Amino acid sequence: MIDFGFKINPSSTLDLDKADLTLYNKLVRMEPEARMCMACGSCSATCMSAEYSGMSVRKVLLALQRGKDVSMMLSNCMLCGKCTMVCPRGINTRHLILSLCRIYDKEGLK
Repeated sequence: MIDFGFKINPSSTLDLDKADLTLYNKLVRMEPEARMCMACGSCSATCMSAEYSGMSVRKVLLALQRGKDVSMMLSNCMLCGKCTMVCPRGINTRHLILSLCRIYDKEGLK
């Protein structure tokens, strides 16, 4: 068999039925407006730290819905509130981030 230098990468498919939604559900119980996010990206477009760190409320919520750890993203948030001002749904994104930080502190996950 000839080796052309290519290999098959492992699948990056997410099985959302097996995702651990514990943190997301806790956040929704504390902040029901987290479900209102339509992932439009307005928060990402205005975030000052997004350009350097990849932080955005949209990415945080999507990662939580996929069962991923977002503690590193939260530490990059400057809590400036620009994302709150541009959110078309009027979600208090700053409050969402603070509530999520409280959940991580309470659970001892940081």
